[in-house]
Amino acid sequence: MQVVILDSAAEVGEYAARTILRGVSAGSIKSLGVATGSSPLAIYKVLQRHRSPELSALNAFALDEYVGLAPDHPESYAAVIRREVTDRLGLDPRRVHVPDGGAADLPAACAGFEAAIRAAGGIDLQILGIGRNGHIGFNEPTSSLASRTRVKTLMSATRKDNARFFADASQVPSLCLTQGLGTIMEARKVVLVAQGKAKAQAVARAVEGPLASMCPASVLQMHPQATFVLDREAAGDLVLQDYYRDVQRETSR
Repeated sequence: MQVVILDSAAEVGEYAARTILRGVSAGSIKSLGVATGSSPLAIYKVLQRHRSPELSALNAFALDEYVGLAPDHPESYAAVIRREVTDRLGLDPRRVHVPDGGAADLPAACAGFEAAIRAAGGIDLQILGIGRNGHIGFNEPTSSLASRTRVKTLMSATRKDNARFFADASQVPSLCLTQGLGTIMEARKVVLVAQGKAKAQAVARAVEGPLASMCPASVLQMHPQATFVLDREAAGDLVLQDYYRDVQRETSR
């Protein structure tokens, strides 16, 4: 696991976006896993400034979706991905895949989403944020480390955190579809971004704590190419900050 500590939230977005752009330019990234929430937004804004035919030809796969929100609901992840990713990057909407939270048969929708990933040749780079309880995607604590795309019940803390996007907390759905931890681990590369003091404890548990389902992001300790890109506040609880900075200096030479 590589840990990159930068001075500001803006630098986090720039660094992660540059990683993606290098992969797209080299032809190693053709399918991108995209995340919603506040943390990845800076990435998409940087990518928008560097739009190219190669970037616009990407396949994109969303991490998750609420159950029961219509795709045109402004806070459905289908709508968020359309605004923040598809439109910004000029992607072909037919190449952008979001789990169908309105399907009559939700398990079948999850299986279909997994099949779409396989048909695209897998995800080359998966963007992740991290929840304050250590969730990635909507894999809440105690999620199976081998789980696949499935229906999950959201914890009250997650619904409370996401209430800022809705008129009030009662409008936040209690169920979602999410890529499983096993699905995420099959991405060839993973870039997790985190900014702010509120994420510091979760980051420390994920990077330096035990591998445990109580901190789902800790599964990334087992990924061969996982990078955590953090601002100073999000890295604030890491014990080995000096070491991670030493590694950064050595690898940047």
